[in-house]
Amino acid sequence: MKRRTNRMGDLVRAELSDLLLRAVQDPRIRLVSLTSVEVSPDMRRAVVRVSALGEEAQREEALEGLRNARGFLRTGLSRRLRTRATPELVFELDRGAEHSQRISDLLESLHDGRDESS
Repeated sequence: MKRRTNRMGDLVRAELSDLLLRAVQDPRIRLVSLTSVEVSPDMRRAVVRVSALGEEAQREEALEGLRNARGFLRTGLSRRLRTRATPELVFELDRGAEHSQRISDLLESLHDGRDESS
């Protein structure tokens, strides 16, 4: 079952990316990229994690734009996927890149501190 939900997640991600690129005209979501899609085992819900460039306010604005386009995107998905049920889309910001950068900065500051004490 896990393999099936992974395949569906990959398919939803690819189709959503194409829809965002070609069909959505909202300027708030220009700098958005989809990082992952997790589909529930019953295929009724998809959590879409997105990464957006810019300040925190711009990221929240992009997320709001995606939430506003949810119905349009789900309709587009239903036409493309041709499955019995089209998953409900839930958008979340992916903080993984920020977290990685923060860890990298901390490690670098520790490394710089050691060089000065030597």
